Formats: sequence, structure tokens, C-alpha cells
Amino acid sequence: MRRALAAPFLLVAVGCSPPAWTPPAPPAFDPTTLYAPHERDGRFFTPWAAFPVRFGDGLRWWLSRNPYDKSKTPEAPRVVANDGTSLAGREASASVTWVGHATLAVHDDDDVFLTDPHWGKRAFWPRRQVPPGIPIEAVPDDAFAVISHNHYDHLDEWTVEHLPPTMTWFVPLGYAEWFRDRGQENVVELDWWQSAQHGRWTVTCLPSQHWTRRVGMGHNEVLWCSWLIDSGERRYYFAGDTGYFHGFKEFGRRYGPIDVAMLPIGAYEPRWFMHYQHVDPADAWRAFQDLDARWMLPMHWGTFDLTDEPLDLPPRELREAVEAAGGDQERVRVLDIGERWHVPEPEVADRIP
Repeated sequence: MRRALAAPFLLVAVGCSPPAWTPPAPPAFDPTTLYAPHERDGRFFTPWAAFPVRFGDGLRWWLSRNPYDKSKTPEAPRVVANDGTSLAGREASASVTWVGHATLAVHDDDDVFLTDPHWGKRAFWPRRQVPPGIPIEAVPDDAFAVISHNHYDHLDEWTVEHLPPTMTWFVPLGYAEWFRDRGQENVVELDWWQSAQHGRWTVTCLPSQHWTRRVGMGHNEVLWCSWLIDSGERRYYFAGDTGYFHGFKEFGRRYGPIDVAMLPIGAYEPRWFMHYQHVDPADAWRAFQDLDARWMLPMHWGTFDLTDEPLDLPPRELREAVEAAGGDQERVRVLDIGERWHVPEPEVADRIP
């Protein structure tokens, strides 16, 4: 399909071979840039690294040869039957259910929160490859959610309109009016490093290395972010979409140890085009180590076919990356769609910085 869609542009495309690319050197650990101003003339930016994609790079990628053989049907993530009724009760400690893509439902004691909730059938154009892990109707009325940015695989209009209007939404700068226009009145906008209280939870908006654009929202006119969600007993980090950057070390320094790090591992090829904005599995493992986290929950794979790599490749490459780094595979929990994973209670040693 990619070749068919590209065909009308072949007559005007010149020099569409992908550029030569080598992995960039690891960024220096300079936390001051993470706290620098990041808005100018109504647009946001990353003060530590300019977005390197040039005009025409998207078309060059679209027309370039995909080195992966995607003629075979990939093995979609296994789907575990889950009617979501457990979310209505009290969780003895904490559990996390993978709904699909970047959507996870965290049930901690009496509270439920969602990350980038997406129950829709499409992410603008790409269609959903597997059904959501739980019904949208199972989300409790008093749940809250965090939104990382406005790309269609992370912010779904149908989902926002069909989740309970009593929910509370934590969003980066620039989104409140969009949510209220769709019936969601309880919206809290935060800038990077700002926190808000929600019952026993401290919800903190943190930097990420990404960008924003959407119909009705111009390029970088609204902010993007990652999130730290802290109950006082357990800390969860949700990365949203991001490239690898020195922010992970700073988050680990300031907030570690983190109990559960929800990190993306998909939509990373070709690297010359994606490395700035999307980590690959090896980068995700580096980020996990930087964060001083106990458990890694890989997400952002297996639901929407967005980039060159096959839908089912990311977890295999993650296993290889962890092995190559001499890491502990037991600290990585690759969930099935709908799987409910209970967060193990930390040992005393895990709580010592």
C-alpha cells in the first residue's frame, strides 16, 4: 500500500534515497537545558536539541525502499479476555492492564488512571490491528487520565467523547479548550516541571523529546510531555512518545526509584527519520536504566502499523538489546492485550537509592 500511495509523487520526487545516517553520540548530561524556556512566539520547542527533520524528509521516507519484508502477516499481540469489571473494585495493591498501544489502565488501591486513552478504530489513517484489551464502558466515572501529546495514536477524539464526563484529565499546555469542547470539563493544564494534586496523587508534567501537530492545531502550538504519577507509595513514569535524551537521567536523579516505567518500544524505523522522536528498543532499555526503575512495561507497539518495522518485531529486538547489555530480562514485563499484571511489592533493598 505504501508503494501504491507513493506512486503519484514519483514524477516529482528527486533524490529520494534515504540519507546516510549513523547513531548520534550520547547526549551530554546537562540538566540545565531541561529547565530552560521552551516557548517562543506561540510555539514550543526542545531547548536541548532542535528537531532535525527537514522539509521533504517525510516524502523521502515515504518513497524509500523498506528493508523489512512486510508481505507476511505479523503475529499480533495475544489478546486475553478481560471484561474490565475488576476496575470497579478495590485493588489490594496495584495492577496494570494493557489496553493497547500507549493505553494502560493502572488500578492502584481505590484509584484508576489511564495513559493516552485510545479505544478508537483508527489512528487517523492506520487501522487498529487488535481490539482494545477492556471495554471502554469499564472505565470508572472517577478515573483520571494523562495525555502526552496530540498525535492521533495518542489522542483519540472518539475515545474522549465516550469516556465518563466526570473524569479528570491532566494535559500539557494548550489542550483544555479542545477537551471542554468535547464534553470533558475537568481539565488540568500543566507546563514542564509543574505538578498538581489529585487526591493522594501528585501528577507531574515532565519534558520529552517530541513535537505536536494535528488538524486544528498547528505545528508545536501545543506542548508535549511525559508524566510522573506518584501516590506517595508507588511511582509510575509514562513516557508517551519520545526520543532518547538526557531527561531520563534527571528524572531518575530527582524521582527515583520509580516503581513502574511505561516506555515505548515501537514505531522506530527508519532510524535516520525516527531517532529524534521515537526510541528504539535499545534506547528504551537505556532509558529504563537511567530512570532508576524497578519494572519496565513496554508499550507503543503491536496495535497500529505506523512505521517500517513489522508490527511484532519490537519485543524481539528488546529481548536482544537487554541480553546484549547484560540486563535482567525479568525486570521487563511484555504484556498481552488485556493482561492484568500485579505490581510486585518492593523489597527493602529496592527502596534504597
